[in-house]
Amino acid sequence: MADYTKEHYDFPLTRKSENKPLKGVRVIDAGNMVAAPFATVLLADFGAEVIKIEHPKYGDGQRNLEPIMNGIPLWWKSVSRNKRCITLDLGKVEGAEIFKKLVRGQDVVVENYRPGTFEKWGIGYDTIRAIDPKIILLRISGFGQTGPYKNRAGFGRVAEAMSGLTNLIGEPDGPPMSPGYPLGDLIAGIFGALSVMMALYHRDLRGGEGQVIDLALYEAVFRFLDFDPIQYDQMKIVHQRTGNRVAYVAPSSMFKTKEGKYLTLAASTQNVWVRLAKAIDREELTTDPKFIDNPARVINSKEINGIVGAWIEQHSRDEVIERFDQFEVAYSAVFDMEDVFRDVQYRAREAMVRVPDPDLGEAIVQNVVPKFSATPGSVDFLGAKMGAHNEEIYGTELGLSKERLKQLKDAGII
Repeated sequence: MADYTKEHYDFPLTRKSENKPLKGVRVIDAGNMVAAPFATVLLADFGAEVIKIEHPKYGDGQRNLEPIMNGIPLWWKSVSRNKRCITLDLGKVEGAEIFKKLVRGQDVVVENYRPGTFEKWGIGYDTIRAIDPKIILLRISGFGQTGPYKNRAGFGRVAEAMSGLTNLIGEPDGPPMSPGYPLGDLIAGIFGALSVMMALYHRDLRGGEGQVIDLALYEAVFRFLDFDPIQYDQMKIVHQRTGNRVAYVAPSSMFKTKEGKYLTLAASTQNVWVRLAKAIDREELTTDPKFIDNPARVINSKEINGIVGAWIEQHSRDEVIERFDQFEVAYSAVFDMEDVFRDVQYRAREAMVRVPDPDLGEAIVQNVVPKFSATPGSVDFLGAKMGAHNEEIYGTELGLSKERLKQLKDAGII
């Protein structure tokens, strides 16, 4: 851990990439809140030209989520970076007609309303396909476009519970716990961005057409559980909560240091276990029949976790880190955001960047992930105010006059 005070200016100013891999890909983000906007911001980071649509009166619900500083929604600044923002009431006939004009020439449309909402507004896939059969429509919903649950409201916390993830978080004798963050929405956003890229590949490199992508939040999270279904099918084992212990690896847990900070580790290979035993000066444990291999250690996990935990509790976090680094033990201190801002690896990797912003002056956000050697992405600007790009898109690009824009604004269409 670095022993110095966090400084805003220790992080680099963002550098605009002129060679982004998705340059020229045109996306309409007609979604709301977290999942769909996260999918589109991942595309925008790598050069997709994203137009973000918001309701002219209510805006995107994300604007009302904390943290909000002096009326400025900070989460919005991050999730809507690199997007041009317009307002449009899709539920009004005139708004739907403008949407149809916007759709022409686009590559992708993303929405995450309840199934049937776009059809109710007259802008369902059949309508979009009639405008341009090459358009890809990504539809994100809680439970998918089909099935008996399709009309249920759904969001990240619901998906985490239904997928089985929530049941795995917490102590064995305690209640299941939520991650405390909309992890399900963000996982779905990653799948959404990935699916769009696969659909574009099929269309542009294999001569295919556009298509609909039906992405259910709970299925995205469920996919992350990986071995749970095959384990139950073949062994009839229901994966249960194990607290901070990994059910299939020992030693593994969350360990408290002398000053009350935490580290975590999992000896997932025999080599890691041997190095850990050396690090805590207990090399004799590696030949003890109770700890000689991982299956034996899992059976005796409480005992071996206790031994490791007792050693860690006698040392400060910095002492443990120094020792574990010396013996190449796989571990991490449990970071809070102050730790992140002070950490030398985050700085060396430029994992965060400073971005100029008209509201905040300058703000630090995560840099683009992952890093490309030839066609890197970049954070060019942070989330804009409602309707910031109305005139640019409706006037310059769609050719609507200033008089017409005023009429639409007065009517609550934009």
